[in-house]
Amino acid sequence: MTNRLAETLSPYLRAHADNPVDWWPWGADAFAEAQRRDVPLLISIGYSTCHWCHVMARESFSSPEIAAEINAKFVAVKVDREEHPDVDGAYMAAASAFTQNLGWPLTVFATPQGRTFYAGTYWPPEARGPMPGFPDVLAAVQEAWTMRREQAIESADAVAAALAQAAETTPSDLPTAASLAGAAEAIAAREDAMFGGFGGAPKFPVATTLSFLQQPVVRREAPDAAAAAERALKAMTASDLRDADGGFFRYATQRDWTVPHYERMLTDNAQLLDVALRAGDEGTARGIADFLLDVLRRDGGGFGAAQDSESVIDGARSEGGYYLRPVPERAGLEPPAVDGKVITAWNGLAIAALARAGAALGEESWVAAAAEAANFVLRVNRSPEGRLVRSSLDGQASAAVATLADLGLLADGLFALAVATGDATWAVEGRGILDDLIASGAEVDPVLAAHGVAAAPDQTDGDLPSGVSAMAVAALTAWRLGAGESYRAAADEQVRAHAASALQHPFGHGSLLSVAAGLAEPPRQVVVVTEDRTSVLAAASRRLDADVIAVVSPAQAQAFEDAGFELFAGKSAAAELAYDCRAFVCRLPVAAASELTRRR
Repeated sequence: MTNRLAETLSPYLRAHADNPVDWWPWGADAFAEAQRRDVPLLISIGYSTCHWCHVMARESFSSPEIAAEINAKFVAVKVDREEHPDVDGAYMAAASAFTQNLGWPLTVFATPQGRTFYAGTYWPPEARGPMPGFPDVLAAVQEAWTMRREQAIESADAVAAALAQAAETTPSDLPTAASLAGAAEAIAAREDAMFGGFGGAPKFPVATTLSFLQQPVVRREAPDAAAAAERALKAMTASDLRDADGGFFRYATQRDWTVPHYERMLTDNAQLLDVALRAGDEGTARGIADFLLDVLRRDGGGFGAAQDSESVIDGARSEGGYYLRPVPERAGLEPPAVDGKVITAWNGLAIAALARAGAALGEESWVAAAAEAANFVLRVNRSPEGRLVRSSLDGQASAAVATLADLGLLADGLFALAVATGDATWAVEGRGILDDLIASGAEVDPVLAAHGVAAAPDQTDGDLPSGVSAMAVAALTAWRLGAGESYRAAADEQVRAHAASALQHPFGHGSLLSVAAGLAEPPRQVVVVTEDRTSVLAAASRRLDADVIAVVSPAQAQAFEDAGFELFAGKSAAAELAYDCRAFVCRLPVAAASELTRRR
């Protein structure tokens, strides 16, 4: 059997390289093989730190008997959802037609052209209660393909048509302050008054939603709803969801934040760093930053995707056992593995959060780490033709194309780094990425495109901003920095396209609603021009409630102006002055920290 997974750039795929299943990585060759043999595709989608993916691998994909059935009747394709989020999104959307219990591992049965005719998640190796065994599922799918193929193909076509219709959107007006307050109040109505957070078990951090509740317009128009964000953060910080080293786990299986699912994601922690910073919770912010820098940071400066929930203790696999030990006792144990994929979008989140937190808290080493990560992604996560790609592993770029979220979140991270360092070159790099994104969009996965499998539109904000929101966030930031009204128009367009859905279902659109909140009122922009970044005036400015707080030297202010960022125009001649602006209209500059107004 050909071992096709061992040399891939995914730790998840490499972990399946020794399975008796004749796996193919995602690509045109697998489709060609299915068409040659006239058999269905079995597409198994998961990720390296997914506990139930590990379980299904041990129970079923390591079974010679089950593998023999798969190899004889299917072409098996293994996909890392973090490397190919568009593939995961397409098949997750299709799977929703067959099951409401969506998650990973995602197991999809598709025609040789890639259209889904049946799907599910985890199946055990033998029947358990109402859940059929995986061999039974394989047999039933094979029977449907051989005996009722026309019906299977009709089902696949119907699913594809329904998804295409669902992707259509109708533009509407921009949300007003009042409608945003209503959305925040609808979210707060789901608050768990006893334990904090939202809903019951399982309970997630939902950082995208918390960020929306922290927006200035929400704080002003719906203060009770806004307070739910800080209550949630306080509850999570004091719970089992937060490890002793400061990092947060993926979610809690119980309503009271106990019994965590022990994987730790870069996405959650980077966004929660921003949430903690906005809440003024310096201790929590410092703990998260330490986790990012001490655990997830990889050689070269990029940040790995996640840390596993499982490790080996006393010769046996243990889920969570490492984290249940006191920190001093962990020194003698092998820590859970880190998935070392450096994902462009997720590093964009980390770059932005560390840059903002480092500037606000006076931690220059955090800002330097953000800059090192940015340099790594811009240098390594490139195709041979020079285009940004989705990810890299051990310094090798993946062939997976960059998504909207990759490009938007990286651009926004570079803008944050420019503000934190005073170095306009970061903003110029971010603007270039954003300009290409606005003009051309992101590339489509070539295999999906070649076979007419529509990628599910990335329009909802879950554990991280959607592609639509990421693009809008970056455009809003560019406008606030003075890059031009066209960027405000780009953010406006994305929000209008999805505003109706966002207001109707606010819990799933936190990031888009945050952009809408930013468009609903004039931004506050503070620029301090000084030769001493540690001066009393500079330090006082960083404690202000503002959308942009930039501390620059006169030469740096001139560099921003020369690069076309009009917020900095006319400020390069200043010496130790602070400019407090509302939508680019600045008050008379002040030289004393006591003259700065903390509130908006």
